[in-house]
Amino acid sequence: MSDSSSIESHFLAKVTAAVMENLSDERFGVSELAAKMHMSRSNLLRRIKHNTNQSASQLIREIRLKRGMELLGSSDLTVSEVAHQVGFSGTSYFIKCFREYYGYPPGEVGKRKGIDQPLAYKGVSGQRRFSPRFLTAVATATVFVLSIGVYLTTRPISPEPLEKSLAVLPFKNDSSDSTNRYLINGLMEATLNHLQQIKDLRVVSRTSAEKYRHSTKSVPELADELHVSYVVEGSGQKIGNRILLNIQLIDARKDNHLWARQYEREVTDIFQLQQEIAKDIANEVRAIVTWEEQKRIERIPTTDLLAYDLFLKATELMRQGGRENLQTAVSLLDKAIGRDHEFALAYAVTAIAYYYLDVFQVQRQYSEAIGTYADKALLYDPSSAECLFAKGLYYVNQKAYESAIPYLEKALEYNPNSALIIHFLSDFYNSYVPNTAKYLEYALQGIRLDPAAHDSATTSFNYLHLSNALVQTGFIDESLPYIEQSLAYNPDNSFAQWVQAVVVYAKYRDPARTEKLLQTQLAKDSNQMHILQELGKLYFHTRNDQAAFHYYQRFLKLREAQHLDFFPTVDLDMAILWSRRGDQEKSERCFARFKAFADTDQSIYKHMNLAMYAAYRGNVPSMIDHLRLFSKEDNYQYWILLFKDDIMVARFKNNGAFKAVFDEIETKFWNKNREIRQRLEEKGLL
Repeated sequence: MSDSSSIESHFLAKVTAAVMENLSDERFGVSELAAKMHMSRSNLLRRIKHNTNQSASQLIREIRLKRGMELLGSSDLTVSEVAHQVGFSGTSYFIKCFREYYGYPPGEVGKRKGIDQPLAYKGVSGQRRFSPRFLTAVATATVFVLSIGVYLTTRPISPEPLEKSLAVLPFKNDSSDSTNRYLINGLMEATLNHLQQIKDLRVVSRTSAEKYRHSTKSVPELADELHVSYVVEGSGQKIGNRILLNIQLIDARKDNHLWARQYEREVTDIFQLQQEIAKDIANEVRAIVTWEEQKRIERIPTTDLLAYDLFLKATELMRQGGRENLQTAVSLLDKAIGRDHEFALAYAVTAIAYYYLDVFQVQRQYSEAIGTYADKALLYDPSSAECLFAKGLYYVNQKAYESAIPYLEKALEYNPNSALIIHFLSDFYNSYVPNTAKYLEYALQGIRLDPAAHDSATTSFNYLHLSNALVQTGFIDESLPYIEQSLAYNPDNSFAQWVQAVVVYAKYRDPARTEKLLQTQLAKDSNQMHILQELGKLYFHTRNDQAAFHYYQRFLKLREAQHLDFFPTVDLDMAILWSRRGDQEKSERCFARFKAFADTDQSIYKHMNLAMYAAYRGNVPSMIDHLRLFSKEDNYQYWILLFKDDIMVARFKNNGAFKAVFDEIETKFWNKNREIRQRLEEKGLL
């Protein structure tokens, strides 16, 4: 055996022994294993994936299940007792995992002695396949395990079955007429949309697939980048009134064409053509299509082909982006609706276009139009993801965020692979209805569906969102690599550089290091308001009043000039800074502004903001009362834990009532962190 194989086998043996030593501890997960191995989490994940083709959480679960099988076969313990001994938090979850791994429930172990082959590792012929490196590791691990009286069986392994994941690459326009490109793109988009509605599939976004329109990379290379098992390629042309499409489905791992078909239809049969292609692909990859999904896929958007042609031209413009393109798209969509007054999809996309025309405007111009078009869309098709999404956007435009939730969540249920909806929900649960657990889950889903957006700026933004979601939920070590990836894709992403600075502070608590990162970014553009306020905050809490005042004043002048209303805590810090300068009138004005904000705050942070106000005022009973009320909230951000270190709050640290309520807030946060980790690992998202 080579030295490198010996090293890796020894590594896996140590991993196995570490898990076995902590087998009954349900909280022993990937982070705890990394600590035991004296490795970073990312290095541990990489090495386990390289050696076993599994995630670390899958390997830990497998070791637990192996030991569970042994206990069930050699002892009188009940299933519930075994589940507890091998570290499962609940009996039902143990039964679920056991059944998935072995193919039958744990209660049948006594009847099936000798039949312990896990279903997940049977090859096509049913024969076992073994990884020599891993078998050596398990043999070595047995020495460790026997010393504590436990025997671990060898682990059969074969390549995992293909996940039902695919990418639909941009279709090529074979027509000599380049103006037909929008039609071919529309056919690709419709095929993609039909497949995205199937929950049993994971279908990467159009923006990620678009990156490979002119790529010379091999199918295995691009599939590896997109993390998919199958790739769909297509080309087509319009000849007179006929459409000719050539579609190929490729097994990406083997670069093997599973099938290639030619579809030729009259233009009048365009919708049947779209449905047929999607059904053929779903059947080939053996995706389960529910009756409800089938009905939604079979719905014809319009019977007017000229209206549909206008719709395709409009959506092509919207994909290109830009305000002018959005306005032109709205004009084309109105013409389409003029031809078919029941064209639900056109109504929905018009509402969406109006929302994005309005979204960055101080004065809303299109609120009524968004509502009107969204209502018409739902009237004619209440089961369309686009129509539901449009209605949700209307409520967001109106700042009626709680009313938006059922429409946005239902839209995702009807189109579980929509990167647009998932990215929106991720931002929604960060910015509008703060919920760190949902923010993180949707950010992780977004990366899975949009792993390689066609432009680096979009990819950078996606990784920024994920890093921010991770740090907000307390996954600080996991957050750092993603913010680094965000900056690798777009070094000029100022928001990524901002998040990098605060993540670095959360990790190392080194103000000088954080200051350097922020000052480097500010040197590129002295009017970055988010950087100015962050520097002001940093200097305020490091007792550099002069620097804090300087940067806060620059921020406030820009905020006032642009008629913006954000970063309200700046007013609280400025109240103290003005007071220290002897200007009580200005201090009181700042206090009053912050108090007005806190009193009307509709978010989960209302009582935390009021607690901050009371602390800055020195009103300890009021601060504790508001902290007690805040402690009833859930899914709050990691930064809340830094409240006790606030320069104006630290003086109350020894107060017994303060300590008791803040300990409750901290404990609740870390319990939620563990709960989120377990749920996301079970879903394969973390």
